[in-house]
Amino acid sequence: MIARNDPCWCGSGKKWKKCHHPFLPPQNFESLKKEYFKKYQIVLKTPEQIQGIQRASKLAANILKKVCAKAKEGVTTLELDDYAMELHKEAGAIPAALGYGHPPFPKGICTSLNEVICHGIPGNRPLVSGDIMNIDVTSILDGYYGDCSAMVCIGEISEEKQKVVDVSYECLMRAIKILKPGILISEIGQVIEDYASSEGCSVVNQFVAHGVGIDFHEAPQIPHCYNKMAIPLTAGMTFTIEPMINAGVREGEIDPKDQWTARTLDGKPSAQWEHTLLITDEGYEILTLP
Repeated sequence: MIARNDPCWCGSGKKWKKCHHPFLPPQNFESLKKEYFKKYQIVLKTPEQIQGIQRASKLAANILKKVCAKAKEGVTTLELDDYAMELHKEAGAIPAALGYGHPPFPKGICTSLNEVICHGIPGNRPLVSGDIMNIDVTSILDGYYGDCSAMVCIGEISEEKQKVVDVSYECLMRAIKILKPGILISEIGQVIEDYASSEGCSVVNQFVAHGVGIDFHEAPQIPHCYNKMAIPLTAGMTFTIEPMINAGVREGEIDPKDQWTARTLDGKPSAQWEHTLLITDEGYEILTLP
């Protein structure tokens, strides 16, 4: 972590405490916006953009809540996807996942079951007692994006599955709690991996969180594991935190056929929760609350 008397990260030659320390009077927003884009390709959002991202995030959160409530024993993940598509259509929105990437993602949401880390493709398999599943919803509303995910547990689940579900949620909330201007991105991963490791779980390092709001994936990347990303958070940043926590080894492998589904290498369960966050002058705002 940068210390008060260290050289400032911006390259001014001044000490951090006399330059970009978060308790100094804020810089002019337009100059800071230009600086962050030039140095990091990070787009600091204007009040108008923030309002749009807030609306999209609220919609994504409400769709996620409704889809999670529909996830019951006997329901297929394809039925959940169909329901999510209907909800987007009713709201005049678009599911961001549909057609995204190479090859194009074939469905509107991700449904990642048991040992699937992320990017699970909805299909005809009915949910059964003992399943855990991450449902990931990203909505585009009026050109703005909101991104969130949550775990659902079907019937009675094993202690191992319950633990990874609980640890992943706690990792997310502990990481959110530290957010404020001046915090380095690396501190997010440190908080997450410190806690996950203390609980005997591993943190996936093949996938990261990301900026979001005016595009699906923006700068910066937000690693959930130990890293050296010495970029200070500042007001106007919008990004996700979505720790993927495994009960066994951290490594995963991507299905060679669909080129999307990522499964744990040892077949043990994985869990993930996600919010879209806004950094404010005072701290943070969770945008994806229903």
